[in-house]
Amino acid sequence: MEYNLGIVDVTVLVVYFIFIVWFGIKASKKGSDSTSDYFLAGRNMTWPIIGFSLFAASISSTTLIGKSGDAYSTGIAVFNYDLISVLVMVFFAMFFLPFYIKSGIFTIPEFLEKRFDKRSRYYFSFITLMGSTFLDAAGALYAASLLMKLVFPSMSIMSLSVIFALIVAAYTIPGGLSAAIKVDLIQGILLLGGTFILTFLAMSNGGLDYLKSLLLDGDYMMKLIRPLDDASVPWLGMIVGIPILGFYFWGNNQVLVQRVLTAKSIDHGRKGILLVGFLTVSLIFIIIFPAVIGKHLFPGLPKNDMVYPKLVIELMPTGLLGLMLAAMVAALTSTLSALLNSVATLFTMDFYTKMKKHTSQKEQVYVGKIVSVIVLVLAVLWVPFVSKFDSLLKYYQEMLTYIAPPVVAVFFLGVFWKRINKHGAFWGLIGGAFAAVVTVVAKVAFNFELLGDIHFLLKVPFYFVFSAVIIIVVSLLSKPDNKTEIEELIWTKKIYQEESKALIGVPFYKNFRVWSVILILFCFLVLYIYQ
Repeated sequence: MEYNLGIVDVTVLVVYFIFIVWFGIKASKKGSDSTSDYFLAGRNMTWPIIGFSLFAASISSTTLIGKSGDAYSTGIAVFNYDLISVLVMVFFAMFFLPFYIKSGIFTIPEFLEKRFDKRSRYYFSFITLMGSTFLDAAGALYAASLLMKLVFPSMSIMSLSVIFALIVAAYTIPGGLSAAIKVDLIQGILLLGGTFILTFLAMSNGGLDYLKSLLLDGDYMMKLIRPLDDASVPWLGMIVGIPILGFYFWGNNQVLVQRVLTAKSIDHGRKGILLVGFLTVSLIFIIIFPAVIGKHLFPGLPKNDMVYPKLVIELMPTGLLGLMLAAMVAALTSTLSALLNSVATLFTMDFYTKMKKHTSQKEQVYVGKIVSVIVLVLAVLWVPFVSKFDSLLKYYQEMLTYIAPPVVAVFFLGVFWKRINKHGAFWGLIGGAFAAVVTVVAKVAFNFELLGDIHFLLKVPFYFVFSAVIIIVVSLLSKPDNKTEIEELIWTKKIYQEESKALIGVPFYKNFRVWSVILILFCFLVLYIYQ
């Protein structure tokens, strides 16, 4: 599928990218030599900015290209990843976010050191660095390049990857997270507007009648709850697999959590997460439904991942086509800008400052910029390997299945059980990694599935339980950590009671608990309608 853009759409695309680079550089803080300013935007962001920035950063290549491709072939079941994750967001905002913000951390691995020790911090930081570079950054570059190759067929994927890398570098590296977040605010609004227009056009071209007929006929394409043997999302996987992956994505992922750490207060951080929760629910209308309609409008596409670009190219009128393509690329470049800053923060704060003591804040910022350049180069070089996977979604899911469970087990047990100690946490992470390596080696070298031929979502709880057992056993067999050093990092009923007192007299429309309940009910309403 190729398409030659008209002069109007090309102009819109070029003008948009010039504007974004200009605005990003202009938005760079003058005080960006400060680590707090460069890596965490001065910790002064309000909830609307946090919410839209999170939304733009979370609409990655797996969402825009991968999930729409899955919806094209199997229906709306892929939306379960988002729906269940919204419930996880509420849980994270309620219990984990206050510890992150109050502890004053720059990175999520840094929290592990405060709760446990340096071993867990360095292990998780290294895993995150590798995953962000070769899983997320390379995937985002590949998706953006794949999209633009449709309209610039004479250019290679590698050439386009280099161009996008330079565009993102132009505003992210000089300005840090402050510039990236402000650009994300614009791109998040543009993405919402563009996708809603596309949804309207898809519905107007027979899509609404098609969806109605599927729903009335009870077609599996419009069902969220699927049989246990379903190849897309089995119902048991919804319960035992997605919550673990969702918590890793929203609660342990440096790329997204770093944006929440910019909040001026816990309340702003929580409301920012709730805002992105409501925006995430909208994905069923602006990403999933149009992809299902795409099966009706464009049956038999050679590659499922091409359905959303196909919808954009075929349905959007001149002018709006260029703007929508800009919105799609904006989503992917937002993800990349978020990755750059998170990786720069991780390396600088978790490794460089430990290897070289007494570094100035200016030097730390400089190192962060150098790391960003290196990550971009590595991501561009890794793009050809990403293209070898059948789909971006499979590439992402395969990797996340092995990375997420041990980390989630450590964070979950560490916050809710004070008896879990540093030895249990470290060996739980190592044990989980060992189990994953053994599984992969058995599959690749001997074509043998250790866990049997089951859905990957059903493998996730195995790694989680395996790691959790190691964490608990090792902790109970070794000396407890010093209670006075960790008591402020353990959740207790007292924390809930103190928050309840603080909320007395707060108007209901400003109470994050009220909005949390509304968001949860909204999710269950969607699940009920499309069960």
